[in-house]
Amino acid sequence: MTPPPGSATPQLPNVLARLMGIGFILMLIFGFLLALFMKGLHEVNDPDAWMPELNPEATLREVADRGDLRNDEIATIQVFREAAPSVVYIETGKIQLRFNVDPIEIPQGTGSGFVWSEDGLIITNYHVIENADTAKVYLADQSARSAKLVGAAPHKDLAVLKIDVNPDEPLRPIPVGVSAELQVGQTVLAIGNPFGLDHTLTTGVISGLDREIQSVTGRPIGGVIQTDAAINPGNSGGPLLDSAGRLIGINTAIKSNSGQYAGIGFAVPVDLVNNIVTELVREGRVRRPGLGVTIVDDRIVNQLRQTGQIQEEGVLIYSIGADSAAFKAGLKQTLSREELGDLIVAIDGQPIKNSIDLFRALDQHSVGETVEVTVIRNGKELTLEVTLQPLE
Repeated sequence: MTPPPGSATPQLPNVLARLMGIGFILMLIFGFLLALFMKGLHEVNDPDAWMPELNPEATLREVADRGDLRNDEIATIQVFREAAPSVVYIETGKIQLRFNVDPIEIPQGTGSGFVWSEDGLIITNYHVIENADTAKVYLADQSARSAKLVGAAPHKDLAVLKIDVNPDEPLRPIPVGVSAELQVGQTVLAIGNPFGLDHTLTTGVISGLDREIQSVTGRPIGGVIQTDAAINPGNSGGPLLDSAGRLIGINTAIKSNSGQYAGIGFAVPVDLVNNIVTELVREGRVRRPGLGVTIVDDRIVNQLRQTGQIQEEGVLIYSIGADSAAFKAGLKQTLSREELGDLIVAIDGQPIKNSIDLFRALDQHSVGETVEVTVIRNGKELTLEVTLQPLE
C-alpha cells in the first residue's frame, strides 16, 4: 500500500536510537542518586564524618550554689520521712485449682496500704483486695508478710488486713487527724507504692470537700475529700496526710475516663475511716441500716414511667423479706408487672428519686432507728414508720 502524499514512514533505527538515549540518561540519574546515597551511608557509619571535634581539655561544669531549702520544702521532706515507713505495698492473688495438680497462685492485683496499729492492722481500699484469695504485705524494710482479711466495707471501699508482728518490733502507725476540720486550700500529701515503686510522694491542695463518689457496690460514699495531688491506681489505699503529717483520708479514686491521673483525685475522709475500721475490728463487718427490701433497677423504673405505669420519680420495691422491717411496717412488694409494689418517694421528708438517693438517706441513720417512709400505693401517698434493720 502506498503512503498518502506528504506523509513520512517512521524509520526503525531512529526510534531505537531515541530509546537508547533516554535509557542512558536514566542510568546516569540513577547512578548519581546511588552515589549520593552511598556517600551519606558512609558518613553515617563513619563517626569521624559527623562527630564534632573533641576537646581533651573539657572539664566538669561548676555546680551552682543551691542555697537553703525553703521552709515548706523542709516541712514536706520531714512529713514524708516520718510517714513513709508506715506505708506498705500490697500484692493479691487468686488460687487456681487444676485437675490432679497442686493449686497454684495467680497474681491478681497490687495497691498500697498503711499501718493502722502497732500489732499489724493494715488499712487499704476494698477494691485492692476485691475477689482475692491471698494477700501479701511488703513493709518499708522490703520484708513480706502474709495477710489475713479482718473485715471489709465494700460500700465505703475500705478493708482491714492483719499481719503477724514481732512484739519486740512493733509497727509505726500514722497519727490520725480529723477530717471535719479540713479547709479548701490546705496542703496535702499522698504517699503510695504505685506499681511496686518504693514510696512515691505527690503533693497538692484540698480542692473540695463533701464530694460524693460511688463505691464498687454502686452505693455513694459521702463527705469525700477532693484533691489535685496525683492519685494513680497503683497508690490507691495509701494515706492522704495534712501538712502536720496526720492521716486525713485514704486515697481511693481518680476522676478520668482512662483511669489515669487527670488532676482530680479523691480520698475517703479519716473520720469515716476511723468509725468503719473500729467496727470491722470489733465485729468483722459493718452493720449497715436497711429496710429489708430488694428494689427494682432504676432503668426499669424509668421505663415504667415512660409507659405511664408510674407517674412519680422514686424507688420501686420488688420484694420484701419475711419478718423484715418493711414487712412489719406494712410495705407492699411487687407481685407482677400489672400489680406493682410501693414506690418510695421520701425518707423522713427527704425526696427519693432513685436508688442513690435511697442509699444516701439510709446512710444518715443507724440500725434500730425509726424513719418515716413515704410511698405511693395505687396512686395515693401514705407514710409508714419503719425501724431500720441490719442490711445483710
